[in-house]
Amino acid sequence: MTLKLGDTAPDFEQQSTEGSIHFHQWLCNSWGVLFSHPADFTPVCTTELGLTAKLKEEFGKRNVKVIALSVDPVESHHRWVEDINDTQNTRVNFPILADADRKVSELYDMIHPNANATQTVRSVFVIDPAKKIRLTLTYPASTGRNFDELLRVIDSLQLTDNHLVATPANWHRGDDVVIVPSLQDEEEIRRRFPSGYKAVRPYLRLTPSPESAGH
Repeated sequence: MTLKLGDTAPDFEQQSTEGSIHFHQWLCNSWGVLFSHPADFTPVCTTELGLTAKLKEEFGKRNVKVIALSVDPVESHHRWVEDINDTQNTRVNFPILADADRKVSELYDMIHPNANATQTVRSVFVIDPAKKIRLTLTYPASTGRNFDELLRVIDSLQLTDNHLVATPANWHRGDDVVIVPSLQDEEEIRRRFPSGYKAVRPYLRLTPSPESAGH
């Protein structure tokens, strides 16, 4: 099953380090980040899960719930969590799915046979409160994920959902944004963007971020 942007994230029920998870019910009205790991006790994953725990406050500010997955059983997960806490100087504060039967991995197409026939690739799914997939990323097993980029994309998605703007290359929260080309009515533009805008080209109009401008 190949999932595309805008598709409904498949629902599932699976065991985890925090008990049975019914995914859509667990997400409730939050955004979600679902990300997979090739196996327990792998070095890069250990650093990723430790960093995720340390970023709990940042995810919380954005109304984001985080959930990880590995194809090892829950007993192994619990032992691994002890290692993560010890080596990364943190406390894992989110569930890790125990996908030993590959149910979730297959639903989300996380096993790529040309990479590895049994282990999941480093998949990432950002899911909005309507349970729609808004971002997919796939990393090779040797490369740790960039969590600053995940937070940046979530900031962009949440901003652009609420305002008629897009975010330019390398944008970060507070930077100028682009007025979408479909918005052409000058009266509406003045109402929506009272700080004004700079027209670099008719189709490229930069304006202060609505959030940083206080509207």
